[in-house]
Amino acid sequence: MKVLITGSNGFVGRHLVDYLHANFPYTIVQGTRKGLCDGGKDECLKVDFSNDFDLLNSIRGVDVIVHCAARVHLMSDSAKDPLTEYRQINTEGTLRLARQAAEAGVKRFIFISTIKVNGESSATNQPFVPHVKKAPHDPYGLSKYEAEKGLLALAHETGMEVVIIRPPLVYGKGVKANFNTMVNIVKKRLPLPLGAIDNKRSLVYVGNLVDLVTVCLEHPGASNRVFLVSDDEDVSTSQLLRKIATAMGKNSYLLPIPGTLILWLTKALGKAFVGERLCSSLQVDISETKSCLNWKPPYCLDDALKLTVTNKK
Repeated sequence: MKVLITGSNGFVGRHLVDYLHANFPYTIVQGTRKGLCDGGKDECLKVDFSNDFDLLNSIRGVDVIVHCAARVHLMSDSAKDPLTEYRQINTEGTLRLARQAAEAGVKRFIFISTIKVNGESSATNQPFVPHVKKAPHDPYGLSKYEAEKGLLALAHETGMEVVIIRPPLVYGKGVKANFNTMVNIVKKRLPLPLGAIDNKRSLVYVGNLVDLVTVCLEHPGASNRVFLVSDDEDVSTSQLLRKIATAMGKNSYLLPIPGTLILWLTKALGKAFVGERLCSSLQVDISETKSCLNWKPPYCLDDALKLTVTNKK
């Protein structure tokens, strides 16, 4: 089987390529913005979603596309019109690729979406499910939501199978951004006012995510479905920081400041989104994913964190 992975030089894409090389005899095509990939014998394909592109002839013979490439979410986006820029890459670029894939005879298109399609937060113990009642307000989430709708319509029109996977925060070895910031704070043993946070958040280890993707490459039950994914173990912000510290063999220094005070302070400082992210809940229900695909996450949270912080101690 021949598999094209877009965004193969990104965090999830790199892990997926490595996992497939180690465990499956598939022929891999790596799609990157500059058409460059890391060594090996894989075919490299230039895929620049910021411009018009025509990959029709290049993707003939590909059986499955795993579309990891995206304009990623930023906590503080400096773009003048973020929605337009997100749509250009995440919506229009995705659907252009999918239409060409259908015409080229690609059998299945796997789209790595985001839990932000469901929303920014969930009520505690009321986890998100695949069904979305209304479009999200967040520009990044909306661009992915619109891509999902377009892909499912395209599947109906053309017969090309579509699989949509919505991960929450993805972490693992080499992760950057917010999760890496938390790890570095724990490493430096800096005190944090987060000891009293009693929220619940779902995360997904990149090893669990790529394992699910590989199941979806061929599983007949995955066709034209939306799947949520997580480690199947929700934790509060304070619990997560303590677990990171334990994985690193260090003590955590968390001050028991009430979440309401943290929300007030971050809002007063013009950083309300930071307070919301630290204090709110975001849970996902993966029971449908597990039952439909006969799948469960191969890595538990504690083991995944140990693998993540290796060489960080």
